Amino acid sequence: MAEKKPAGLDAFKEDQSVKTIDTSKKVKVGIIGTGWIAEAHAVEYKKMPDVEVVALADLIPGKAEKFKATWGLDGARCYLSGHEMLENEELDAVSICTYNRQHAPCAIDALEHGVNVMLEKPFCVTTEEAVEVIRAEKKSGKILSIGFQPRFNPNMRLIKQIVQSGQLGKIYYIQTGGGRRRGIPTPFGTTFIEDATAGIGAMADIGCYSLDMVLNALGYPKPLTVSGFTTDYFGKNPEYWTVEGKPANYADIFSVDDFAGGLIRLEGGIILDFRIAWAMNLDTSGDTIIMGTKGSLRIPSTECWNGSIGGPLKIYHDVEGTRIGVATEIPMQKALPEGEFYHKLRSFLDAVKEGGSAPVPSSEILYNQAIIDHIVKSSKLGHEVEVEIPEI
Repeated sequence: MAEKKPAGLDAFKEDQSVKTIDTSKKVKVGIIGTGWIAEAHAVEYKKMPDVEVVALADLIPGKAEKFKATWGLDGARCYLSGHEMLENEELDAVSICTYNRQHAPCAIDALEHGVNVMLEKPFCVTTEEAVEVIRAEKKSGKILSIGFQPRFNPNMRLIKQIVQSGQLGKIYYIQTGGGRRRGIPTPFGTTFIEDATAGIGAMADIGCYSLDMVLNALGYPKPLTVSGFTTDYFGKNPEYWTVEGKPANYADIFSVDDFAGGLIRLEGGIILDFRIAWAMNLDTSGDTIIMGTKGSLRIPSTECWNGSIGGPLKIYHDVEGTRIGVATEIPMQKALPEGEFYHKLRSFLDAVKEGGSAPVPSSEILYNQAIIDHIVKSSKLGHEVEVEIPEI
């Protein structure tokens, strides 16, 4: 006899169709930072008939102009700083695509100029910075959304639906993380691997995604304590770089984490066991597991963690009224035709136009950032720390 699916799972029938877009008024957008991730913003904005990219800013002379020509952003004016752009343009929104350490100051500046903000992940570098940005957001009354495109993956939404449905009972333990066997990002230089620009390494690049996957499913409970550690064994090894075809002195430049982990106590008596890697001698650090009193959910890992899942979900539970354990496989959901990045930006712009709320609110990602920051603090101190978040 075929195993019956737990009730409620077929309820995931959310309409993912594209809304009709009102083109009667153009949304004027600026992009601050014209590096790697800004390319994705330009590509998706150009698909939107109601968007006009009117300004670009980058601190490297000529870089914004080159970006403008490469992506066909005719008419966009170029600046050497985000502040100069904000002082001279009347913008509806900005995409902040700078390196990590400039996220907070650029976001605060934009909000203080009365501009809605799409802020690329990670939120920033420290908990204190995140709080300052949120204070500016509240004072401005503008929208601040954080760039977590995996939120729009139908499989990620299904994970949240399963957890929120109560099928698993009370959640008490989560294992999550992932990483890459070899994958320290240096596509166009060293901004990802220097403390002066990145501030945080693997945790900021991909760890924040895996944290968001489970925290969002739970409804973002508050983190209470963290016992964490970070390492840099691969990044500080000259041989790693020469094998990768990069200069050996990248090992001297490397000053962030290439691996990190932590045991986090969350409100509600939940334990979160987290690990993330840019490089490791292993194909995976394990699947994500969400354990509950009625059932558990297994989320298969991927070879290179990129905000997706590696295969069908599985729910482990007992046949009702027995101790017979069964595993129910949940088919993977179809990908969105337009892609998750498109929907990340589209949902933000719809909120701007319609006076809606942030699709990925800062109030949630504050806890994500606090976990990352306190893993760093715990690692430096060598013991567990209480999560301290200043009052907003």
